[in-house]
Amino acid sequence: MLPLILDLKEKKVVIFGGGSVGERKAELFSKHAETVVVSKEFTDAIQALGQSGKVELIEDELIEFEQYLTDAFIVIPATNNRDLNDMIASKARDFGKLVNVVDGLGDIVVPSIISKGDILISISTLGKSPAMCKYLRKQIEGEVTEEHVLMVNLQDELRTVLKERVDDQKIREKILWEILKDDKIWKDLLESRDKVYSYVQELIERGTFD
Repeated sequence: MLPLILDLKEKKVVIFGGGSVGERKAELFSKHAETVVVSKEFTDAIQALGQSGKVELIEDELIEFEQYLTDAFIVIPATNNRDLNDMIASKARDFGKLVNVVDGLGDIVVPSIISKGDILISISTLGKSPAMCKYLRKQIEGEVTEEHVLMVNLQDELRTVLKERVDDQKIREKILWEILKDDKIWKDLLESRDKVYSYVQELIERGTFD
């Protein structure tokens, strides 16, 4: 499997099942995509998501479900009926849709996520150990600090500046890498943005990285 980051803006995620599993999926995907939950019953939390406009709720016995697959980008079978889930997954694939299954490996595996600023780290054991995912997330989360977030912002802004001033891509890469290794810059990041930029500007003008 290949880890990817998907932009789900304006994409539709259809969840079949309004129980606890569907609730968990709805809470996650409703933050990133147009989310629809189809079920004959819904948990209180899913109903609250529907009332807030975060998800669309469709009450249906799921005797015929194909109509809900047409414009879906991701399909999630999350009913309490394994045979029905298998049928939904099979039909969704016939429609060319990506499937996220609750048990086992589907087309998409939802990882454990660490998100700080523009830093996004995903962790997966390919469904073999959710507990290990949680353990690793707690371990890694403590290592990602505010300085790392600020350094991402600094690197992003400097890439734009360097593209205007340095033609050679290899030299631009070297400058950005050397900045990452500079202890003074890391130390000053939390203290003064102006101080950091002044120091970096001085380094670039001196051609220290050539």
